[in-house]
Amino acid sequence: MNSKTLLTTLAFAGGLVFASRLAAQTPAVNFPAASPACTLKQRIGLTDIEVVYSRPGIKNRTIFGGIVPYGQVWRTGANQATKITFSTPVKLEDTDIPAGGYALFTIPGTNEWTIIINKDASQWGAFRYNEKDDIARFKVMPLTLAEPIETFTIEFNRIRDESAVLNLVWEKTVVPVHLHVDVTSELVPQIEAAMAAPGKKSDGFYFQAATFYYNHDLDQKKALDWVNAGLADNPGIAYEMLHLKAQILAKQGDKAGAIAAAKQSTELAIKAEGPASSFVKMNQDLIASQQ
Repeated sequence: MNSKTLLTTLAFAGGLVFASRLAAQTPAVNFPAASPACTLKQRIGLTDIEVVYSRPGIKNRTIFGGIVPYGQVWRTGANQATKITFSTPVKLEDTDIPAGGYALFTIPGTNEWTIIINKDASQWGAFRYNEKDDIARFKVMPLTLAEPIETFTIEFNRIRDESAVLNLVWEKTVVPVHLHVDVTSELVPQIEAAMAAPGKKSDGFYFQAATFYYNHDLDQKKALDWVNAGLADNPGIAYEMLHLKAQILAKQGDKAGAIAAAKQSTELAIKAEGPASSFVKMNQDLIASQQ
């Protein structure tokens, strides 16, 4: 080894030692993330849904058609690919999705977006995205907001027993994805079995079962029987039970019975909660609809 090579080698080695000493001396600092991580948990019906994603901001940039190009697969957030997990099978738009954890990719467009559910849920960004791992692809129409949303947001809205809307929101764009779950086929056998079992049922159970049957247009005669059973057991929540009874009777076409039950509900609600009780207004609206 000549002298020039030796000097170069020694200088390089010395630089490594110096760098390692600097690293060892640098204090640990927990800096804020440019795109903070977020975990969203939501129950829809009997289904638990979890979304894990990172939330970038606009920060004076053009987003869609800019840093997020149209026509290309996007991680739907920042950093790790967005992960969405369903505890039961669900339907996204008209597409069946089995229970499990998936990557949520999207392809933004000016007039439509492609939603992608991909089985590789543990990848960074979309750099190794493989279309062969897709279990579902479908298109949705974006909506335009009047005012921009600074931070990318995934949210659930319009939540019902068997449905919700999953919104992807950023800049002036909202991408709604309609989600449906099956509650009735699972819950009705459980309700029927519980009602058929020997032993006294709680008034709360009667109320919940009757409410479920009323809301889902199931057997209204059973719903009415359960309300009456609950009223016999516990007059303490009678104004709630009577309002539900009025709703069921109205659905059955018994206008006189519905009005009478609503009036009883109002009287008891005022005694229990005062004239400002929300049941007063709800009963007034029900009575007006039957006249």
